Amino acid sequence: MEIGLMSLLVFAGSAQFIAVSMLGSGAAFPTIILTTFIVNLRHLLMSSSLSVFLQGPGRGWISLFAYGVTDESFAVNINKFREGQWHWSQALSVNHISNFVWIVSTVSGGLCGQLIPAGSFGIDYALIAMFLCLLVLQLRGRIYVITAVIAALLAVVLSIWIPGNAYIMIASILASSIGVLIRRR
Repeated sequence: MEIGLMSLLVFAGSAQFIAVSMLGSGAAFPTIILTTFIVNLRHLLMSSSLSVFLQGPGRGWISLFAYGVTDESFAVNINKFREGQWHWSQALSVNHISNFVWIVSTVSGGLCGQLIPAGSFGIDYALIAMFLCLLVLQLRGRIYVITAVIAALLAVVLSIWIPGNAYIMIASILASSIGVLIRRR
């Protein structure tokens, strides 16, 4: 029940993984809340990008839509909206079908996960592969490829000097800034 409620109330896989890890290590609730908030700030950027295409529906529909925005649904919806043959109700369906599948999957994983030997399916690789696919879908021109390569190189270099995972955010911010500068020229 806890897994299902967490998946329903916090529809953000990264936040859930972080929260569970921090709960397991005995972290304080304010720390967990702040950490998951910071990790999910990227939703502001995704929502801002999608807002251009969501001019028709009212606030209630927008709120329902916003609840379902994830990295994966964003990637599908932004590409479909850019193609021009996509309606906000279709995007809402993508968001909430994903949400339903996520809830069913996390509950199933909680119930049946103990039957799977640790490390047998390579979930660590699957998550990385999924995010690489999401990245590739966003590469719509040379400036995007250059920015992605700069981000990757910076992340590798910064990971040597900066402990934890902060190097990822720093590399992303620096690469985005460099991308903007290059684009202006």
